[in-house]
Amino acid sequence: MSDEAHHDAHGNSTAAWTAVAIILVGFTVGAIAMVLGPNWLLFWISVGIVALGALAGKVLQLLGFGVPADDH
Repeated sequence: MSDEAHHDAHGNSTAAWTAVAIILVGFTVGAIAMVLGPNWLLFWISVGIVALGALAGKVLQLLGFGVPADDH
């Protein structure tokens, strides 16, 4: 498989898009928490959201929503 074919599928899956969206929300909440004080409770909630996003991406990948193994 060529390098070009390998890069075409990189990150282009439901699992990847879901993980990135959830993690982006977490980082946004964390940034808002730092601007507001810092608000440490909201910051640690954002850390949890980021961890949840990573976990959701991995679970979706294991459920078959990631790039198939023969594509990478």
